[in-house]
This record gives sequence, C-alpha cells and structure tokens, in this order.
Amino acid sequence: MNVVQIISIWLIPVTIGFILLYGTFKKVPTYEAFVEGGKEGIQISFSVIPYLVGMLVSISIFRASGALEYFMNFLEPVIHFIGIPAEVVPLAMIRTISGNAALGMTTDLIATYGPDSFIGRLASTIQGSTETTLYVLTVYFGAVGIKKMGDALKVGILADILSFILSFLVVLLVFGR
Repeated sequence: MNVVQIISIWLIPVTIGFILLYGTFKKVPTYEAFVEGGKEGIQISFSVIPYLVGMLVSISIFRASGALEYFMNFLEPVIHFIGIPAEVVPLAMIRTISGNAALGMTTDLIATYGPDSFIGRLASTIQGSTETTLYVLTVYFGAVGIKKMGDALKVGILADILSFILSFLVVLLVFGR
C-alpha cells in the first residue's frame, strides 16, 4: 500500500476523531451539536426542493423547445472558425445549468469518440473545470433568500467561459489534436 492510499483511507476518520476530541476538550456538547446540525441540514434540504424542481423544469423546457439547437446553429460559424469541436459546445452550455445533464453529455461524448480522443479529453476537462453556476444561483441563493445576484451571475458566467476556453487550450497544448 502506498502513502496516498493510506492517507485516503485514514484522513476522514482521523479528522472526525480530531474534531470530536477537540470539541470534548473545549467542553462542547458534541453529540447535541451533531444532532442540531443534522436537523438544520434536513430543513435546508426541504427549503431547496422547490428551487431544484423549478430549475429542472426550466432545463427541460430549454432543451425541448429547441432553443439549445437554435443557439448552437447560431454559434456554429464562430466555433468552426476558432477550431473548437461543435460537439462539446452544448456540454459547455448545459454544464452551467445542470451537472447531471452535463455528466450525461460527457458520458455520451466519451462513448461516441473514446476517452483518449480530443473530444473525450476536452469533454472530461470541461466537466471537471466548470461549475453549475445557474444551478447554484437559483437553488442555493433562492433557498437562503438572496434576491440580488447580478454580480455573482456575471462573475460565475465569466468564470465558466474562461474555464471553457482554458480547457480547450490546455487540452490542445497537452495532448494536441
């Protein structure tokens, strides 16, 4: 067994044990704090459900309406000129909305083109380096009552666009076409 495996096996139990011992040393009622945290977690889960359902319905409408396909047709000349494979652009767009839908698209791209293909590597890099910005903003900001999210939206979308561009450049530089 190598060092990384040993650390990965023991890291969480040691961390939990340390927290419990430190809490006990500081005279914190650790079990009561754990139960209270569990109750708060369940309450938060229930408060997130309406926003989650709304987001999932919105994603379904966006895809079923043909808006995604229309937008892709609009972007196709620019994408082709830059050299970005058109197959990964829907992934980049859906990734900002839904992690599960993006994971399904990534799985499909890898199954179609192979994990060692340029498209497979690019899809994997996009999946790992971008965030579900719109999902986070609607579900989590909505659940805690944040109404003004304009700056967070701008920064999140900008970060996703930069992540997509950098994913393309890194895969291109590291693996080539």
